[in-house]
Amino acid sequence: MYRFIIVIFLFLALNSNAQELNCKINVDSQAIGISNKQVFVTLQNAILEYMNNTKWTNTTYKDQEKINCSITINILQNPSTNQYKGSLQLLVSRQVYNANYQTPILSFNDKDISFNYEEYEPLIYNENSFDSNLVSILTFYAYTIIGFREDTFSFKGGENSFEQAENVVNQAQQSGGAGWKKTDGNNTRYQLNENLLSPVYEPFRSVMYNYHLHGLDKMIEDDRQAKETISKYIIGLQKLFNERPNTFLIRVFMDTKSDEIVDIFSDGPRIETTKFREVLSKIFPSFNSKWEKIKI
Repeated sequence: MYRFIIVIFLFLALNSNAQELNCKINVDSQAIGISNKQVFVTLQNAILEYMNNTKWTNTTYKDQEKINCSITINILQNPSTNQYKGSLQLLVSRQVYNANYQTPILSFNDKDISFNYEEYEPLIYNENSFDSNLVSILTFYAYTIIGFREDTFSFKGGENSFEQAENVVNQAQQSGGAGWKKTDGNNTRYQLNENLLSPVYEPFRSVMYNYHLHGLDKMIEDDRQAKETISKYIIGLQKLFNERPNTFLIRVFMDTKSDEIVDIFSDGPRIETTKFREVLSKIFPSFNSKWEKIKI
């Protein structure tokens, strides 16, 4: 009986500390001519363990609540021994309430990553100092993944995670690696994090919350009203676009959501979409061929 109680206690303790991420990892080294590919298998396994076995927050996540995501690292250059350069593709999704459907919440292509990695070296993060560009990149995206997911359940619900990601940015700026500084240009880790935490871009975060919790999650109850809600908040992005054309977060949102938006508004009960299509064409004209599929 005593042993049984101990087993139950340990099970509950482990379950209460369940990690947040269910992250698939792929390290693709086909672009470089290194004969010993085992190092990339080791790297892939190390990243998988780091992302999925680290407890990132104090929030309890049940197994079914873990955040589904995938990271593909494309190794494009090997300038010197143990040094690698390439790109990182991140995809994040979450379950829609009462539906057998994973909605994409973030698709992001980090086109300039660089890091050193010696086979079997441990991946350890220290929030008070910079130790490794690889660990900093992975940690930044772990907190960003969690922040995006939490933003879909409550307005600015991911604030703490984005602030944790900001701390990674601040520590990593001393590394000299690309993507951590304001001067590194657009479409960077710095810009993504700075925009997410800026009050200027709160309309984007409002869309993330309302689109998902009051839109997609309500589809099973009232799909017409859910469509109206999604339309309303996307139309609301026009004000942000007018004030700041080519807003980075709008591009991130449309890269992630464009196909889903078309699917939502090309099927099921019709609503008035004339204004909706006009706004989509204005803020993201490069997808006009998609927007034309939305029923009027």
